[in-house]
Amino acid sequence: MECSKQTITGSWTVGNLTANHKHIHKFLNETWSSRYQTELNPSLLTLLWSVIASIFSLGGLCGAHIGGSMAIRLGRKGALLVNNFIAILASILMGISFPTGLFELLMVGRFLIGVNTGIGICVQPLYIGEVAPKHLRGAMAMGSSIFLTGGILTGQIIGLRELLGGEKYWPFLLSSSCFPALAQLFFLPWFPESPRYLLIDRGDETKCTKALKRFHGPLHYHEEMEDIKRERFALNGEKPKKPWQLFGDRNVKWQLITVIVMTMGQQLSGINAIYFYASYIFKQAGIPAEKIPYVTLGTGACECLTALTCGLLIDYMGRRLLIIGGYTLMSFWCIVLTFSLTYQELYPWVPHLSMASIFAFILSFGLGPGGITNTLTAELFTQSSRPAAYMIGGSVSWLSFFTIGMLFPFIVNGLKQYCFVVFLLESLLVASFIFFVIPETKNKSFLEIKQEFQHLNFRGRIKEKETEL
Repeated sequence: MECSKQTITGSWTVGNLTANHKHIHKFLNETWSSRYQTELNPSLLTLLWSVIASIFSLGGLCGAHIGGSMAIRLGRKGALLVNNFIAILASILMGISFPTGLFELLMVGRFLIGVNTGIGICVQPLYIGEVAPKHLRGAMAMGSSIFLTGGILTGQIIGLRELLGGEKYWPFLLSSSCFPALAQLFFLPWFPESPRYLLIDRGDETKCTKALKRFHGPLHYHEEMEDIKRERFALNGEKPKKPWQLFGDRNVKWQLITVIVMTMGQQLSGINAIYFYASYIFKQAGIPAEKIPYVTLGTGACECLTALTCGLLIDYMGRRLLIIGGYTLMSFWCIVLTFSLTYQELYPWVPHLSMASIFAFILSFGLGPGGITNTLTAELFTQSSRPAAYMIGGSVSWLSFFTIGMLFPFIVNGLKQYCFVVFLLESLLVASFIFFVIPETKNKSFLEIKQEFQHLNFRGRIKEKETEL
């Protein structure tokens, strides 16, 4: 799980920025006044803050675009190591922005930490998915979600005003994201490169054997070696594909559709609406305003807990049951939230029902969509297509994240609590798609999973030929 520290860096920063928006607003005002001897216009302040907040997504999109290429050229391990230097540079720039009085450095640092996160979310599950034995692949791939949610929770905790959330310490808080990167730079070199990458991409059987012995032991690596050789034979020397080549490859048509639908479904599922309404619901439930940040820690703890639970269950219950169950439960809690928010002031117990529904929705999200989406991306493709698939999935994820960030305020203002009806329909549609299209991938090799999809891709080609005739 060492390379999962890659995921902590970006999520740590997400939690940190949320905790420091007031201090950053003050920093922007003071810097502008000192530089131009005039007060900062409120609308310009909003613009600057929006750039600082949203440029992270732009960096993530860029990172997703280059992550797959880095994994092919530098190797999975090499890409992760190089990515740590981006995180360290970003941390330095964000840390010195306050003493130098240059808020532009904060923007550049946020962009770079976004690039780091985009690369990490692309390469890290790719590496774990390739090195894990098939009976443990789900649990190990869940390391991404466990460390992602753990990073957000850690950022929320150390961002409390009693720790590093005070006005004097926010630059140290933002620059603290370098610590996971430094830890990985120290520990990851002791781990082998992906055996599949070494044999299939590089053709180095000696290093592949050595890596497999390190991962599986000298007595138990033979079965994994045979599986890698079968995949290499099936690929017949096929080179790693570019993202645009996947769109033209009919043999992976339904796998690619699956990744796009699941990635969009994860981002558009309503989890952002839950966090938007959380503070309002906590206040209505009678929690004092100064205590709400501490209650909000419970939402981060919920996500972390369900990621851990999902990691324990995924190789026992399977992917399909967990993700379909997660979306189904989310649909149910969308209904509950719509009614409870509508009648929030009618009965004294309704705000408490809304608060319970918030936590239940987060638990449902973490149990399925929050963790399994990235795991399935690794499993649905063979070696030559996997990096490109992660580039496409990552790009769709960041674009969806940016889109929902732009449109969500208008959705909430227009529909109010009825916005959960939209998320209800979306969750049901994604659950139905998974039920009818995606096979169970538990305890199956990458070639076996590919064969499961062959009938869908073959049937699609027949329909296309019938249409042409």
